[in-house]
Amino acid sequence: MADFELHSRLAADCVTVGDLPLSRLLLLDDARYPWFVLVPRRAGLVELHELDEPDMRQLWRESSRLSRFLKEVCAADKINVGALGNLVPQLHVHHVGRFTDDPAWPGPVWGHSAAVPYEREAREARLLAVRRWFDGEIESV
Repeated sequence: MADFELHSRLAADCVTVGDLPLSRLLLLDDARYPWFVLVPRRAGLVELHELDEPDMRQLWRESSRLSRFLKEVCAADKINVGALGNLVPQLHVHHVGRFTDDPAWPGPVWGHSAAVPYEREAREARLLAVRRWFDGEIESV
């Protein structure tokens, strides 16, 4: 993890929540959706299959826990999980809470329209909620 460096596009588009045992957890700065990104803190990875087995299991645990947060706390109607990487080659996994009345429903959120940045108070509330959900598992960065 010492060689890990967050891709500049992810750093520009997201707010860091903190570090889980494997991944850096990010909040995408788009208030229309509860949208998080897990970035395994391993240098040089592009594809999921490049993770070793223990890291793959850990990523799955972190992804499942984050998905439960989106369902139980954010009350998402559907959770979209994807590792696209067409614009950002660094391995990262999007977790987007979707609602039947969101602006892109039922289509994909990617490329739908410009992001709507969080108001400070709403961003802080979202960060606090997810940090509480992962209580004791997130380290500050």
